[in-house]
Amino acid sequence: MTGKREDASASAYERAGVSIDAGHRAVDLMKGAVARTHTPNVLGGLGGFGGLFRAAFGDMADPVLVASTDGVGTKTKVAVRTGQFAGLGADIVNHCVNDILVQGARPLFFLDYVAMGKLHPERVAEVVTGAAQACEALGVALLGGETAEMPGVYVDGELDIVGTIVGVVDRPALINGQRIQVGDTVLALPSSGLHTNGFSLARLALDSLDWTEARADLGGQTLSEVLPVPHRAYLPAYDTLVAAGVEVRGMAHITGGGLVDNPPRVFPPGIGMAIDTASWTVPPVFELIVERAGVPRQEAFRALNMGVGFLFIVPAGAQAAALTALTAAGEQPWVIGEMVAGQGVSFRGNS
Repeated sequence: MTGKREDASASAYERAGVSIDAGHRAVDLMKGAVARTHTPNVLGGLGGFGGLFRAAFGDMADPVLVASTDGVGTKTKVAVRTGQFAGLGADIVNHCVNDILVQGARPLFFLDYVAMGKLHPERVAEVVTGAAQACEALGVALLGGETAEMPGVYVDGELDIVGTIVGVVDRPALINGQRIQVGDTVLALPSSGLHTNGFSLARLALDSLDWTEARADLGGQTLSEVLPVPHRAYLPAYDTLVAAGVEVRGMAHITGGGLVDNPPRVFPPGIGMAIDTASWTVPPVFELIVERAGVPRQEAFRALNMGVGFLFIVPAGAQAAALTALTAAGEQPWVIGEMVAGQGVSFRGNS
């Protein structure tokens, strides 16, 4: 006997731990934000068994669909500890958009999946509203999703988030790295923080600290302010380079695997990348994690983004134009390295 009395009027499903009414309330709380993302290509609204999207691609000669699915990992536990959930929605949208951007694809629509042991409608709505706001900012339709209440699978109070993106690129404009040459310049754009990777290591290093304490080694910020910062999107930066007439030969989204494993995914045979670690200052939160976890520097560059969110590979002759265009657009780009004969990524500098 647990001493807990069951409501005899509750349905069997509710007694099993699942509330259909809570699911409906979550939809009511988020539907306005979702509706604002619907482009003219979206047919119908929320509530159908499937989302409807009209496949109209303008004047593309040979449209190719590009799709990706990902999650936010254990950043969900940071959200639970800090009580900040909206950022998780932006995290998953921007992460997925960046993934298909690497191949030159523009996002069309996004689908989300949010699961909990016990459904908290306001929490679900906060996550999905955050996703909708990120979609709206990038012109992506939040076409639909799923909210799952799964007692016995997920611990009460915890949650899981997954997103799926579908985009399109004209096949002649597909970026696959095959045009990359030795001598090409590698430009970097900063991350906004850990983004959606490395949080298991971060929690191992930082769990015992007071996350509400203003820390001198974080410039006066608290861990509760620094760790939940959402993943940023790099689509506007790419659009800036295209508008400036800069040839982008390759891109890399720096996620799990860091600067070690992600860039080689777009290298043609016989070409590697040399990165100058003295070209930027690693943000304080990464240094704090590395110090407290006792992580070797090479491992840190594989487990964390170390302040680097995205790479553009451009011809050396386009370096100045690219830097000028990105800076004028409000970005903070820098030359992080160059393409060299060889394979993989090598590091030079002070790290």
